[in-house]
Amino acid sequence: MNAKVEAESSGFDTVKLILAVLVLIAGIVGFYYFEAQSQLYRVLGMLAMAGVSVAIIMQTVMGRGLWRFAADARTEVRKVVWPSRQETIQTTLIVFAMVLVMGVVLWLFDMVLGAVVNTLTGQG
Repeated sequence: MNAKVEAESSGFDTVKLILAVLVLIAGIVGFYYFEAQSQLYRVLGMLAMAGVSVAIIMQTVMGRGLWRFAADARTEVRKVVWPSRQETIQTTLIVFAMVLVMGVVLWLFDMVLGAVVNTLTGQG
């Protein structure tokens, strides 16, 4: 499958990607160049340039692969069996309890070791 993707890729895809980057840079430069204009218009212009840039990228092999990856990821997320609210709350409470217990155990361990070191060094 990788050989097929590499075979479909061409120098024209590189030109498209460079064009997309240039369009995005032009949008950023335009945003700051038209500083005297309303910020709403500048943001809308920037979003429009970003949309054009994304549209150009989607015409490349890499863009189509990225879109396919996103679609596959969405399909996998739909397959996940999500825990219920009660299971989530119970798991969270167990984690909090374990963190508290481990914190107390480590604190006690630190206190004992500190006392031992102080006794051995003659500071206590």
